[in-house]
Amino acid sequence: MFSIFGLLFAFLTFAFGMLCFAFWIWMLIDCLKYEPSSGNEKIIWVLIMVFLPALGSLLYYIVRRPERIKQTGQ
Repeated sequence: MFSIFGLLFAFLTFAFGMLCFAFWIWMLIDCLKYEPSSGNEKIIWVLIMVFLPALGSLLYYIVRRPERIKQTGQ
């Protein structure tokens, strides 16, 4: 028999996983759509996000995205 806390934990874990997945998709699309194609930065960031989804997406959001927005305005 499941306890209420077990069900709550399962629901919160599932919700957190879905949020992480949505964030990963958002950052991947952002990188593919707005990152300049000159050089290898776009390819490198996509590979980082594919092989290290949570960490790569978070790094892209914190490190590269603000820098790209300053440079290109997108």
